[in-house]
Amino acid sequence: MMRMAKHILLALSLCFLLSGCGIYSFSGTSIQADIETITIVPVVNNAMKINPSLANDLTEALKDQFRKMTKLSEAEMDGDLVLEVIIQSYDITPQAITANEVASQNRLTVTARVNFTNSKHSQDSFENKSFVAYSDYNSELSLDAVEATLCEEIIKTLVEDIFNASVAQW
Repeated sequence: MMRMAKHILLALSLCFLLSGCGIYSFSGTSIQADIETITIVPVVNNAMKINPSLANDLTEALKDQFRKMTKLSEAEMDGDLVLEVIIQSYDITPQAITANEVASQNRLTVTARVNFTNSKHSQDSFENKSFVAYSDYNSELSLDAVEATLCEEIIKTLVEDIFNASVAQW
């Protein structure tokens, strides 16, 4: 009986410890209790080479990530958190050069600049932070043949990095 009481007391202490700071979350986020809304401004594509669906796909992926991983409500404007993303570059560069001085692999790289505003806790805000993601592909394939798959991978990486920098503070 005494042993069971110790286990219960230990379990209760652990619960109080984990909930005591009010900002711990099992999803890995560090969102203060007074933050309730987020505004995700539609992504702007300022890259020289433009993928017509990239900005919209990135916007929707960011919204999905915040919907899945937080309890924040989406606000059209003036949310407690505001996330603004601008795609700065969309570049293809040769990677693995063969003996014949021909690229055997190319790399698609996307660079995004992010402004994150926390209106209630300004110390968590940041401006003009760059995020870069890339994916390599065989140069024998045309970009058109692999672009959709590459962009999915790149968007996934960008979303994880932006999410972690903004609300997980990694």
